[in-house]
Amino acid sequence: MADPLRALLALCCLALLTVPASAAPLDRAAFAADLCGDGAAQVRGAEGLVQAAGDLAADDLAFAGGLLGALAERRLACPAEGALLLGRPGAPEGRDALTGATRPAAEARAPVLGLRQRAAVETARGTVALLTGPDPAARVAGLAVLERRIATVPAAVLDRARDAETDAALKGTITGLAHAAALSSPDPARRRAAIAAVAASPSGAAQARLAALKGDPAYSADPAFRAALDAGLAQVSRAVAVGDGLAVFYNGLSFASILFMAAAGLAIIFGLMGVINLAQGEFIMLGAYATYGVQEAFRRLAPGLLDLYLLAAVPVAFAAVALVGIAVEALILRHLYRRPLMSLLATWAVSLFLVNLVRVTVGTQNLQFVMPAYVSGGVPLYADFVMTWNRLFAIGFAAATLVLTLLILRRTPLGLDIRAVTQNRDMAACLGLPTRRVDRLAFGLGSGLAGLAGVALCPIYSVNPGMGSGFIVDSFMVVVLGGVGSLIGTLVAALGVGGANVLIEPVSGAVAAKVIVLVGIILFLQRRPEGLFAVRRRR
Repeated sequence: MADPLRALLALCCLALLTVPASAAPLDRAAFAADLCGDGAAQVRGAEGLVQAAGDLAADDLAFAGGLLGALAERRLACPAEGALLLGRPGAPEGRDALTGATRPAAEARAPVLGLRQRAAVETARGTVALLTGPDPAARVAGLAVLERRIATVPAAVLDRARDAETDAALKGTITGLAHAAALSSPDPARRRAAIAAVAASPSGAAQARLAALKGDPAYSADPAFRAALDAGLAQVSRAVAVGDGLAVFYNGLSFASILFMAAAGLAIIFGLMGVINLAQGEFIMLGAYATYGVQEAFRRLAPGLLDLYLLAAVPVAFAAVALVGIAVEALILRHLYRRPLMSLLATWAVSLFLVNLVRVTVGTQNLQFVMPAYVSGGVPLYADFVMTWNRLFAIGFAAATLVLTLLILRRTPLGLDIRAVTQNRDMAACLGLPTRRVDRLAFGLGSGLAGLAGVALCPIYSVNPGMGSGFIVDSFMVVVLGGVGSLIGTLVAALGVGGANVLIEPVSGAVAAKVIVLVGIILFLQRRPEGLFAVRRRR
């Protein structure tokens, strides 16, 4: 019988060990007395709350948060006994913090916080907000306060907040902050574990935290600590370098996508008609303003569908800008064919007219766009590299535009006519092709593609009447480098120019980067004047 009794007793002991210890109660009267006391008592009460917060019950934390908030906002009154919570500073009566009864505040004094006391109270309030905040925003605000004074926050507070957190992003932030706090722990084993944990989530901030530990006395005194720190720092440095490389590639690809969309229509117009269209940048601006018009229409007529305005603006911007392009060709350019200088001056006049027309009718200020959910924010992928949705939208939009444009040029009668006229205008006219109508439709197609570029620019760049001037020079560089009239050449040149700009800009600055790229293109064209991909022509 003794063995079964021993086994039963052991099971009972194990069951008792698995029951969590009850949270230590807060001495509410003593806490209220500390906040109503002198400066030293206020600091003692606030710091004591922070140290005990990891084990306090939720209702005790709520009680302490109410008193701390009232003290910081001058709504705490201190009579001879107890503490009163006032509805507003200077109110004639208040609610007793311990009993909840209403009491007059005529004889009560209002304690004032000094700089040291305010810092301690704010830290305590941040602790309460992190542990009991009703929503992620409140808990993020509390964590931001604690991050500035992380050395004073015990590990139990961060562990409790991490275990109770339901928001995945905030939980990761709390975990990272807990690891950063453990780097200053007096326990060498815990510091080494914290170094490994920080290195497992590499970022620029993690690199800075680990690099700062090289000045710690333990780095020279403890070989195990030095080895762990060197290994962790090397791991983080490699990851940050890879993340920075991915960011450069991603930004270069997105910039190249914008350049391609700005230059694709220009390549068709220049390659077909030999017209240097200086109004192409203003056509991009018109596409962006058409997008703004669609947004405002959705805001007034269908506010519940406002997130869809960017998609609805695609056909609207293309059609609107294409019609403007057709009108410009029919009214002005058709009289100036075979006179390149006059056509250049005419399109320059059109660009000035469009810019000033928009300034007079709409204004000169930047337009404010509502960012739909599918182009807002991003997702962190590796180290500091974040894939932002607005740039991904531009890349995907440029790819879709390339595919549709190639389909139009290679699989439709209009595309066949454009290619025939581009190769030999006189022979195409002799075979009965209406070259003037092809010119007009091609100019409309090229203008519409510029309008699509304006749609893609809205989530990324500032939209104003002068926005087009920043793209016209780059667009011409891309068209000439890729080969006049070659859409594939335009794509390759856009990737090259966009990547070169993004690579050089952090080193030499934006202006110098453009100059260096321009000089490189000039030197390349000295050896290959026809560009990367020359279009076959018969003359």
